Amino acid sequence: MKPFAYSRATDRANAAEAVANNATFIAGGTNLLDLMKLEVMTPDKLVDINRLDLSEITETDDGGLRIGALVTNSDCAADQRVRRDYPVLSRAILAGASGQLRNKATTGGNLCQRTRCYYFYDTAMPCNKREPGSGCQALAGFNRIHAILGASDACIATYPGDMAVAMTALDARVEIQDVDGDIRQVPIQDFHLLPGDRPERDNILQAGDLITAVILPRPAEGKQIYRKVRDRASYAFALCSVAAIVKMDGETIAAAALAFGGLAHKPWRDEAVEALLIGEKPSAELFGKAADRLLAEAQGYGSNDFKIPLTRRVLISVLQEATKTRAAA
Repeated sequence: MKPFAYSRATDRANAAEAVANNATFIAGGTNLLDLMKLEVMTPDKLVDINRLDLSEITETDDGGLRIGALVTNSDCAADQRVRRDYPVLSRAILAGASGQLRNKATTGGNLCQRTRCYYFYDTAMPCNKREPGSGCQALAGFNRIHAILGASDACIATYPGDMAVAMTALDARVEIQDVDGDIRQVPIQDFHLLPGDRPERDNILQAGDLITAVILPRPAEGKQIYRKVRDRASYAFALCSVAAIVKMDGETIAAAALAFGGLAHKPWRDEAVEALLIGEKPSAELFGKAADRLLAEAQGYGSNDFKIPLTRRVLISVLQEATKTRAAA
């Protein structure tokens, strides 16, 4: 591991100023330390933010929740308000990593975790995300866990998290403080970026930006489901995951929010799929059309071709459960 300097931030302004001057934040460190050990990331200085006042979950004036950036994944998933009103979020968090890692991992850090692409982690291999312009070995290599939506010739990596997928379905907002102390809120759907021709950028954060909280709107009505398909039952990243919130009005679908993990460089949400479902009576034909719309531009790269039919089956199964139908796919 490359030598580095270490300091503890005394307040938010101090932390933001340090990072604006080429330092790197560390909180739980569950992803960053692995990357440093492999010299995928080699920061000159780490700024520990664990002493900042960002570790509480509080209620907002409009009936939602404000989850501080330093709230651990375990505490968030176990919070009674989250379990009662946002069960899709609690289930998504509990589907990720191990209990020990969830005890350390933080809300803000979870949003910023980096891809688990094999070639990104192997510094002997070309990787545009790690070294822009070097090429993407995954395109013609082993790409079983890689993207089928929103990829580019520069990168086909996927965002690996579960928490952000649920937060995307919940229409959460990310609260960010910049180096000047100004605070803005960004819809989580806009926080992560597709690779395009700049795959080295994972999200919209600029130098000096500090995630301070995630804001959840008031609870949505309807059935909430988180379904994760992976190679083993624990400690594995999603090949495909679905966060769904579906409200029925009699025999028709009154509202639907769907977000997908394991398919793209960011949690994937296609509002056209949701619009197709709303106002319709659940049926095999309807669910098939929804899957067709979602996967209309999907592209496999060899080892991950199976993700296309897998995603179709998972979406249909989730919609069946959410609408309490047994429509054959």
